[in-house]
Amino acid sequence: SSGINAEYGGFQTFQHYFKQINLRSSIMFGKYTKAVYGAAAVAGVGGLVLIARAGAAEPAPLPFPKINSVHSLVAKHVTKDKWDKLSHVKTKTSGFTLSQAIACAAQFDNQHVGIYAGDLDSYTDFAAVFDPIIQEYHGISADAKHTSDMDVSKIKGTIDPNAPVHSTRIRVGRSFNGFGLSPGITKQQRLDLEKLLKSALESMEGDLKGNYYPLLGMKEKPERDPLN
Repeated sequence: SSGINAEYGGFQTFQHYFKQINLRSSIMFGKYTKAVYGAAAVAGVGGLVLIARAGAAEPAPLPFPKINSVHSLVAKHVTKDKWDKLSHVKTKTSGFTLSQAIACAAQFDNQHVGIYAGDLDSYTDFAAVFDPIIQEYHGISADAKHTSDMDVSKIKGTIDPNAPVHSTRIRVGRSFNGFGLSPGITKQQRLDLEKLLKSALESMEGDLKGNYYPLLGMKEKPERDPLN
């Protein structure tokens, strides 16, 4: 048709052009259909009909951030190549981004590590950054496995008997699946988490039973009682 060979001549010409603008289309000639990359347009050349439709082109990477903590692990492991691949990624749990994760290293010049996870997804979605940083910081290999051992008999004390301990404080922090961590948790997730914890605490019985007092709206007397 009009001297255009749909398979070898005109088709390759159209294919080359439309690949340049990185959108998807279909080329149809009679019953023959072949996918190429094209623009949102319809064009006819003789018996050759080009039906093009816009496709899902990947957005351009965000500008590479200036990392002020130049000696941090973030400055070492957040490369331009990794940034270009991950800059638009948002975690499912809290919509956390790599830009938020490395904000402290970008803003301040005194960070040694310089990265914080916003939720559990951060460790998988941004694994190309987190994995090498964690491995270097802790001095572990890529195939290292965590081992949990709760046998207290293996704990060897180093307390000087001439300087006995009169009191101790043990802080235990736990994370909740489905909620963001401190850097990424949303206001709604904080409210939902408080509701979940309140329900759990109020279900306790016996010597564990007590009252739950929210920090916001607590009366002065209940606020002072635990301190006395």
